[in-house]
Amino acid sequence: MLTERQLSIFKAIIELYSKDGQPVGSKTLLQKTDMKFSSATIRNEMSRLEELGLIEKTHTSSGRIPSLKGYRFYVDHMINQKEGTKEDQSSYIQNALSHQFQKMDDLMHHSADVLSKLTSYTAIVSGPEATSSRLTGFQLVPLSGGQAMAILLTDTGGVENMVFPLAENVEYADMEKMVRIIEDVLVGKMLTDVYQKLQTDIPVLIRKYARSAEIILHDLLSVFEQAPTERLYISGKTNLLEFTEHMDIQQVKSMYELMEDGMNVASLLTRENGDIDIKIGEELKNDLFSDFSLVTANYQIIGYGEGALAVLGPTNMSYKKIIRVLNTFRKELPEIVLRFYLNQEELKRVNHL
Repeated sequence: MLTERQLSIFKAIIELYSKDGQPVGSKTLLQKTDMKFSSATIRNEMSRLEELGLIEKTHTSSGRIPSLKGYRFYVDHMINQKEGTKEDQSSYIQNALSHQFQKMDDLMHHSADVLSKLTSYTAIVSGPEATSSRLTGFQLVPLSGGQAMAILLTDTGGVENMVFPLAENVEYADMEKMVRIIEDVLVGKMLTDVYQKLQTDIPVLIRKYARSAEIILHDLLSVFEQAPTERLYISGKTNLLEFTEHMDIQQVKSMYELMEDGMNVASLLTRENGDIDIKIGEELKNDLFSDFSLVTANYQIIGYGEGALAVLGPTNMSYKKIIRVLNTFRKELPEIVLRFYLNQEELKRVNHL
């Protein structure tokens, strides 16, 4: 347990280092805070905080900086993870995402851009789980060079396509029959159901009515298998460059390559109990991010699934500010996404009239 005095000194060190990025000494604390303690008292308490492993010396200064253990103590015990929303941020998010987006991809990309601008860090957004999407259209287009393109459309405005080699003995008439079978049996069903039926019911129908097209079923499975996977939208990757002065060129390149790999980034996100999750330094389990922290928040759209919002920045980020932004964002985004879904459903209703 820390005393009230130790807590106030520790909190001040956290906040000053977050603001200035410079090691904090007793003189700085006296100059930049309203503390009434003597310089000797502050030095003694800082020594105690250092003994406890909450702050540490740097090689270039007599001041102290928070340790990873210190940051963990701070975020677990000294800040409110239900930090309230801000009206000006709510208005900014609503205005920035008020466009009539045609596709969910566009809305999610723009959401990541807005989150990055609000925080000045790297933002990661995952859309509502695509497993709740339904198939609304399917096309199979022969291409030159003995290839074909499979195109599928979803009710969220998503478009999936894949080009694959077309076997010579596939008859064009059978390809047309395959498309009709898929349209008749699968359109309107959830993508998870579509994928299952492509392995069970559809092969039986293809063998019966379009035998030569059976050999491309494996390629179609690949298209539908990719569709339900979680998509990540990342914005502000160049903001990382401001915090990589200790890295060599190869390390920076490796970090960027990792950020391009959706599976690697997805593994960093945590979805637990709908709470704010904070991973600091080594908790990200990647040496490239030893001086970074990732703050993640989930959001839920009733009836459509859930997604995640995350901010990647330096360990000395203002956690209180980032938590407030994420709480504001996850309050506003579900309403915006829900309006998108309702607009898509209304468009479909009108088009069928």
